[in-house]
Amino acid sequence: MTRPSLTAAAAVLAAADPVLDDLVRHYGPPRLGRRTHTTERFAALARIICYQQLAGRAARVIHGRFVDAVGGVVTPATVAATPTAALRAAGLSAAKAAAVADLADKVGSGLVPLERIGRLGDEEVIDHLVQIRGIGRWSAEMFLLGTLRRLDVWPVGDYGVRAGFATAWGLPEVPAPASLHPLGEQFRPYRSVVAWYCWRVVDTPVPVEALSAAAS
Repeated sequence: MTRPSLTAAAAVLAAADPVLDDLVRHYGPPRLGRRTHTTERFAALARIICYQQLAGRAARVIHGRFVDAVGGVVTPATVAATPTAALRAAGLSAAKAAAVADLADKVGSGLVPLERIGRLGDEEVIDHLVQIRGIGRWSAEMFLLGTLRRLDVWPVGDYGVRAGFATAWGLPEVPAPASLHPLGEQFRPYRSVVAWYCWRVVDTPVPVEALSAAAS
């Protein structure tokens, strides 16, 4: 996902939907950062595990301690060499310590080939990643969107996406994942971009009256 492709995707969405037109005007082009290098994919997955079910600052602190605990370089080898007690002392729960250890084992053994996973389709990537303890569909989708920079990820299990969509499009309540899924169909093949704007609505809200006018 290069910057021009993201900007072009946002322009297509803005032209097709008045709410997205408002969001693009308010927040500007989506900013998803650079594509993660192949050698950084393992560390990215470990970070996703550390961040699960934690608020931003707490997650950053625990992740930083985790990185220090494994010697400053997050690889299958360094994680495998770190005692469970050290992972727990860094702030990881028992479940997360077991998850990063399983991640190291499955990637190190080649069962989950991260160096080649970028060649797979989205659902194939998810199928590979959910073999890892502690990695469910949501975590796999965050990897697709944030690490592989796939354009058409629609993480309906993410509460922030659902809440942002409800606010932006003036829904009476936050939709359930099953309800949000069909609402995203109209935004293919750029649903990742829509998800990014939904997160922005939650993080830094647009004036409600502006969104209500666009949605009506």
